[in-house]
Amino acid sequence: MPKKDIQEELKNLLILLKKEKDADLQQYRQKMAGTSLKERRKKGVCWYPINLEKTKYDAGERLIVKISRPPEHTDAHLFQSGKLISLFSNSAGLGDHEDAVNGVVNSVTKSNMYITMNVDNLPDWLHHGQLGVQLLFDENAYREMEKTLTSLLNTKEDRIKAFKEILLGDKSAQFSNHETIRDLGMNNSQNAALHQIHNAQNLAIIHGPPGTGKTTTVVQAILETLKSEEQILVCAPSNAAVDLLAEKLGEQKVEVLRIGHPARVTEEILSKTLDAKIANHKDYKDLKALRKQADEYFAMAGKFKRSFGHAEKKQRKALKDEARALKVQSEHLSYYIVNDIIGKSQVIACTLVGANNQMLKGMTFETVFIDEAAQALEPASWIPILKSNRVIFAGDHCQLPPTIKSFEAAKAGLEVTLFEKAIQRNQADTMLREQYRMHEQIMNFSSRAFYKDQLLANETVKNWKVFSEDQTVEFIDTAGCGYFEEVDSETRSSFNTEEADLLFKHLKNYLLSLATMEKSDELGSAGIISPYKAQVIAMQEQLASMEFDEPTANKIAVNTIDSFQGQERDIIYISLVRSNENGEIGFLSDTRRMNVALTRARKKLVVIGDSATIAQHPFYEGFLDYINEIDAYHSAFEWMG
Repeated sequence: MPKKDIQEELKNLLILLKKEKDADLQQYRQKMAGTSLKERRKKGVCWYPINLEKTKYDAGERLIVKISRPPEHTDAHLFQSGKLISLFSNSAGLGDHEDAVNGVVNSVTKSNMYITMNVDNLPDWLHHGQLGVQLLFDENAYREMEKTLTSLLNTKEDRIKAFKEILLGDKSAQFSNHETIRDLGMNNSQNAALHQIHNAQNLAIIHGPPGTGKTTTVVQAILETLKSEEQILVCAPSNAAVDLLAEKLGEQKVEVLRIGHPARVTEEILSKTLDAKIANHKDYKDLKALRKQADEYFAMAGKFKRSFGHAEKKQRKALKDEARALKVQSEHLSYYIVNDIIGKSQVIACTLVGANNQMLKGMTFETVFIDEAAQALEPASWIPILKSNRVIFAGDHCQLPPTIKSFEAAKAGLEVTLFEKAIQRNQADTMLREQYRMHEQIMNFSSRAFYKDQLLANETVKNWKVFSEDQTVEFIDTAGCGYFEEVDSETRSSFNTEEADLLFKHLKNYLLSLATMEKSDELGSAGIISPYKAQVIAMQEQLASMEFDEPTANKIAVNTIDSFQGQERDIIYISLVRSNENGEIGFLSDTRRMNVALTRARKKLVVIGDSATIAQHPFYEGFLDYINEIDAYHSAFEWMG
């Protein structure tokens, strides 16, 4: 590929990123403009009213607030870890929130949210009630991505030019020919990946299909790399993915510095943040004392309201000079503490956009590891690469791609990640082949459809079931039942009430049969998933209304496929929803999303759908052939009556 084409590709990427930003901003404004709090709540961008559950200072002396919303307000929402928010008071009843403070979401569940506030002390109005929280539009991520692409386009650095040629051009990744690294008790494909990373001079890729131990391999590769490098940058697109790696590395006694806002609000993760490490530094007491003294001198100087004469003027000047000198001293000490912490950290962990944090300005690393790289927008992936001599990608481009708001930008190429481009344009990837999650019958279709039939089930999971006589995979066909889909008039999302009823009927019978055999304890966890949000909401309500005992109810989670990426359950039910006379399958045609759905189950997978509707798509035709091959077909008529 000629150099000019690389430049054109990057210029085009900049245009697509602008389209994405505009679409994101437009969608945000549509959800906010001229809408009441009730409407915003329905659109998932606001919680109101909320309760202030507790406030505390974390290990890094940052103010953390826990809020909750009433049980009746369990609408789906768009809050996520790392998102910017505004905490406001509507006590005047005007809805325009004159009283508001900003913060960042640390973690969020259905009804609770932890927020790191951007203030040192809580304002008084927070105790007057009628509080709410809403999303703010975050321009920072776009600004950082645009800045990075511009710098990539105009770079004069040979190191970065070489990266452009390897990742976007026709230059091959280079490997040295060292001996194989010692055996670390991992499987053959994991060892091959470690060997390749060990020998990579500029690029190596771990392709990790579901359940193949990608995170374990990445952690091991980082540990091995630390034997020859003092410090490594470790990134991922989401806060949750960064936290997982930080946690796993911490367990291996690696000195990790977590930059940015963690999603996991645990002391374990918070203790790795810069603020916490500053607060625990041996010189922090001195810093605190200097700052306090400087403030006191400034306050004393401020007490001279009028100049009564030369002596008073002189005294005030002396106090101010002393205060300034102390302030400079405290800044120098603060700078020393931060650099001391950064210098002693073996791994610096942050999101891709977080790699442009002020604290890392001017730093370069020998190696950057980018996990979940197949879920990262290309412009974001370049941010840490510009700080590195070598990049190690880990991910799976056969699972969910990044979330993109602009359909036009996605189709024009923004949905193609740098991970995918690197795999297509280089011979630098090793696919992990042995999976440790699921029964081989659950694995086999995915292996054929996405991984060239190369996956193997480890002996420990190959034949495992909830109970020995259980059927591992079931497809329940609703064709001919008249269970037609409907569309939610507001969200335009599809749902299928009768299919949901059938799913719960099957689940109830299954749980009953476990109880009859006195095997209820064998049920570890169950997930009910669907690609359609409207169906998920309906099934969440249905589950809540069912009279399961509390221990059983706590084992069952209902959510979208996207929410289940990276998770697993003993039993998974999938509701496909689509059933119409035209064979329209819409969202289901995104086969990568279905790959995620079909590979969440460990011991049992139950798929419910209309074969007449889905079979017109080659992927589902292949799936139905596989179902017949393993004798897993059932008609919904068996469950009627």
